Amino acid sequence: MSQDECKALLALAPAPPERQVRYGEHPSQVVDLYGQGAPGPRVVLLHGGFWREEWDRTHLSPFAAALAGQGMSVALVEYRRVGGGGGWPATAEDVDAALDHLGAPPSVLFGHSAGGQLALWAAARRQRAAGRVVVVAPVADLARAHELRLDDGAVASFLGGQDATDSATDSATDSALDDADPMRLLPRVPVEVLHGTTDAEVPIELSRRYANNWGGRLHLMPGVGHYAPVTPRTPAFDVVVRSLR
Repeated sequence: MSQDECKALLALAPAPPERQVRYGEHPSQVVDLYGQGAPGPRVVLLHGGFWREEWDRTHLSPFAAALAGQGMSVALVEYRRVGGGGGWPATAEDVDAALDHLGAPPSVLFGHSAGGQLALWAAARRQRAAGRVVVVAPVADLARAHELRLDDGAVASFLGGQDATDSATDSATDSALDDADPMRLLPRVPVEVLHGTTDAEVPIELSRRYANNWGGRLHLMPGVGHYAPVTPRTPAFDVVVRSLR
């Protein structure tokens, strides 16, 4: 399911932005803008890809353009990633700087997958990150994701721990978890979590644990994998649009 969904998403042509702004000197410190002046909600997007350099914002550009087509004003944030000057805390610092540069808090801060972790981090660490936060298939429990070695130890790579570690108890990773793990960070704004029941990339248990921990609203999408919610013209995309409205 997830592999077919991934192919369908990556088969879409990238959607060029109407405008681009920079919030720093690094090539990745940019924000692509779509639907500027639209009457609908202002939405800031944080893409996924397990914080790795090979996954940039391009795969989420059709999603951003489709939201703009729904009357929303959209800002698609790029940030430094592991292998390209990112990792903890640089990646989070970029998200913070991008939100500062964009000015007034958006109506919605949206994150998909690893971008969901970044959105939940911002929801806890910023005084007012957004009116509310909507996350899809978020890596919302970093300690558990580290135990499961998701994406070949992506959490350890992101936090600077040891890839060979089988638990979340090594000192380097555990120290970073205190600052990075949404499970340890009380959100300051309302949070809605959406997760497909057949997601093979990020286990649904991470969203359940987060929602149970902090009382976030959890919406399960039966028969949906990891990528359909951010793929335009799918039923799961329509669910996300309703949530963003």
